[in-house]
Amino acid sequence: MKIKLILGFSLLFVLKGFTQETEETKSRFTLQEAIEYAIVHNRNAKNASRDVEAAYKQKWETIAIGLPQLNGQVDYQNNIKQQVNVIPSDFEDPDSPLVPIVFGAKQNLSASASLSQLIFDGSYIVGLQSAKVFLEISKNAKEKTDLEVRKGTIDAYGNVLLSEETVSILKENRATLQKNLDEITKIFENGLEEEESVEQLKITLADIESALNRSERVKSVSLQMLNMTMGLDINHPTILLDNLETLTARNVDLGLISDPYSVEENIDYKIAENDKTSKELLIKLAKSDAMPSISAFVNGGYNSFGDSFTFFDKGQDYFGFAVFGVGMSIPIFSSGQRSAATQRAKIDFAKAEDDLIETEQRIKLDIATAQSDYQYSIEDYSNKKENLNLSERIEAKNQTKFFEGIASSFDLRQAQIQLYTAQQEFLQAMLDVITKKATLETLLNRINP
Repeated sequence: MKIKLILGFSLLFVLKGFTQETEETKSRFTLQEAIEYAIVHNRNAKNASRDVEAAYKQKWETIAIGLPQLNGQVDYQNNIKQQVNVIPSDFEDPDSPLVPIVFGAKQNLSASASLSQLIFDGSYIVGLQSAKVFLEISKNAKEKTDLEVRKGTIDAYGNVLLSEETVSILKENRATLQKNLDEITKIFENGLEEEESVEQLKITLADIESALNRSERVKSVSLQMLNMTMGLDINHPTILLDNLETLTARNVDLGLISDPYSVEENIDYKIAENDKTSKELLIKLAKSDAMPSISAFVNGGYNSFGDSFTFFDKGQDYFGFAVFGVGMSIPIFSSGQRSAATQRAKIDFAKAEDDLIETEQRIKLDIATAQSDYQYSIEDYSNKKENLNLSERIEAKNQTKFFEGIASSFDLRQAQIQLYTAQQEFLQAMLDVITKKATLETLLNRINP
């Protein structure tokens, strides 16, 4: 019994630990995992997927219009008070009195089925083409949404890393300043230093405290933004597994600037092409209104009559009927309405052609700008890294000189401010490499890393 209890408790702790680990794993994301999660769970991405699914259903809905349509109908009538008609009592004598008479049975039941088939309709043919284009539009909209979600996730992930690194650096700076302040205060109390030196350090420390408080608030908001982008609750305890410097190194890719690209791969170009195709179909639709429409049908059923409800009784008489027909609708004259609609559709098509050319030129310019910005961000990253190293050495030298009495507190403060500025510029330069690459990849429609 004791062995069973021990095993039971052991299993319980194992399962509990496994559950906690699983829940923790769900909260831990590398950048690529965050992107993959967001593309599936982001609310805009999910709605875009639903739009694609709806487009598939609409495509079939359009196809079904041209397939056989079968409908059934059952009618039951009970003439509670039958209508009375009058006829002459003697048809040969015009002066004979009129006699009231009731035609038909008091009750009747009719059951029928109708089969119809569209044989030819120009608008239906255009409709089939339009359904295909609409599906393509929905797919492109989904692709654009995925690209935007990917870029939004990268930006949000990078901002969280930036805020985390900023908080970490500011805490280190605060600790260093506090140590310096404690030392210089003791020296001042012993009468070996001026009060101004203490005050200068206090001013710098107060600035760091203020910046740290602000950065911690920014970190919280940035994490909430990332959670929302990923489709999580904004207060979800998300943990980021990548760090800013490693991520920056992975995103330095000069080949992305020199590699050839095709404007046709850009999602905005695809959407503009869809618009042009849809406008061309509207011309065909307007022209199809001048074409005849042909359809056929077959109707058949049974009627039964009686003065009482005996339609389900054995021996009740049912009388069958059937009819076949073909109909053709031929447009003849519309007082110029169809011609005006066609001309208007042609005008819209011409505008769509120009919009496509304009979109192509704008995309080329955007790609060139994004390539330039990305290349500059890589160069600026190297420059800011070197500046940070220099600023660290300068601040260290000034701190040594200050405590040796060679440099003034003002010189130390200037060196510290220069170091803090270099730190923030270096962090921003790393983030720029990541986000500028994401912008370029979005324009080139390169979702995979």
